[in-house]
Amino acid sequence: MKAIVYEKYGPPDVLQIKAVEKPAPKDDQVLIKVHAASVNAYDWHFLSADIFLIRLNAGLHKPRNTRLGADMAGRIEAVGKNVKQFEPGDEVFGDIGAWGNGSFAEYVCVPEIAFALKPANLSFEQAAAVPMAALTALQGLRDQGKIQPGQEVLIQGASGGVGTFAVQIAKSFGAQVTAVCSARNLDQARALGADHVIDYTKEDFTQSGQRYDLIFAANGYHPIFDYKRALSSKGIYVMAGGTATQMFQAMILGSWMSERDGKKMGGVVGKSNQEDLIFLKGLIEAGKVKPVIDRCYSFGETADALRYLGAGHARGKIVIAVER
Repeated sequence: MKAIVYEKYGPPDVLQIKAVEKPAPKDDQVLIKVHAASVNAYDWHFLSADIFLIRLNAGLHKPRNTRLGADMAGRIEAVGKNVKQFEPGDEVFGDIGAWGNGSFAEYVCVPEIAFALKPANLSFEQAAAVPMAALTALQGLRDQGKIQPGQEVLIQGASGGVGTFAVQIAKSFGAQVTAVCSARNLDQARALGADHVIDYTKEDFTQSGQRYDLIFAANGYHPIFDYKRALSSKGIYVMAGGTATQMFQAMILGSWMSERDGKKMGGVVGKSNQEDLIFLKGLIEAGKVKPVIDRCYSFGETADALRYLGAGHARGKIVIAVER
């Protein structure tokens, strides 16, 4: 089979298409023919090693695991003898990052708990756009943010992959949503359900005097103290993406700041979770959430897909059609 391989850290130019051995499922695994995958900042970090902690986990001088890709959707081709949930022919979607990546390939072989049945109303390309970004938004808003109906919730970075899901998921929980993005994305945010929109090039919400019960920063770039100022008395700030400085502040300063006056400051890293995938499937099939896809690339254009992601201007998700 063919797979995208990288043998050294660097820009997308280091990616190669190579013939590798087709995997065979172990007793608790499923073999899936990949129809589509999507790219995430997660993939960019593993490719470029732009965050030094990546090297500590993935290999100091070069990647130990030469495969990329977490999000995918496809059709099951074979199952191990202990697999109970699925059978050949089932269409599934999931995030395989916790099982070694590798969705930028014609086949993947991972445990059945990595997947859920694909939403019936989505194509493979649409379904592949969902897992990591939507899981991050859901877990950040519900589990870290403790979102409640009627709350004032602000989504910063509302036009990206995580942000577009966060706007819709927050609305599905009954919140009043304010979306922060650039002028060209304001109409998109409104179409996704945002009650209010802010053009960040014209207005700094941390200086406006408005207070929010929950701030979800899908693309955070303000100092953590600015976010704290914009929270209500018992408000919660959740950082889901941003610069290395913002990540450091959320992890190191967040817990210390949370102990001082009732406001909670922290971050979220989305985790593959079958129950949450099934929950998202329900929202999607009910018409409450839909993936927003900016561009779709062919398998041979995977490097271009990551190059576009790295430019930082994607509106929604970037998808790779592996099987056409």
